[in-house]
Amino acid sequence: MKGEDIPYKMLSQDPFSTWMGIEILECELGRCRVGMTVRKDMLNSMGKAHGGISYSLADTAFGFAANTYGKYAVSIESSINHIEALNEGDYLVAESVIEKVKTKLGFNIIEVKRQDELVALFKGIVYRTQKDWEE
Repeated sequence: MKGEDIPYKMLSQDPFSTWMGIEILECELGRCRVGMTVRKDMLNSMGKAHGGISYSLADTAFGFAANTYGKYAVSIESSINHIEALNEGDYLVAESVIEKVKTKLGFNIIEVKRQDELVALFKGIVYRTQKDWEE
């Protein structure tokens, strides 16, 4: 299986990301861009998007990009900085670019944007297993 095909397989087997309405916008080796629209059922008690929404979008981009190298890669630590509040109807895009693949650990920063505005920064560490993605 080609690396850039793996995120599409992952998404097809991911009911949570599907519920969120996440779509793959671009994908290539070491890079994945995903997007989604904030819905009413994603809002918190203050009428803003729950923090888990931008976190989950970034985490999905992170996982998809990390797995394009053909081995199962799993998140072992992550955090997020919420910069702007998000509203119902906002369209968010998260892009993950893996700069280097040298060890079993990968470190990455994912930007979440609303149009050109940076709304969150996600930082993640991934562990690369020896298990191959299969057809």
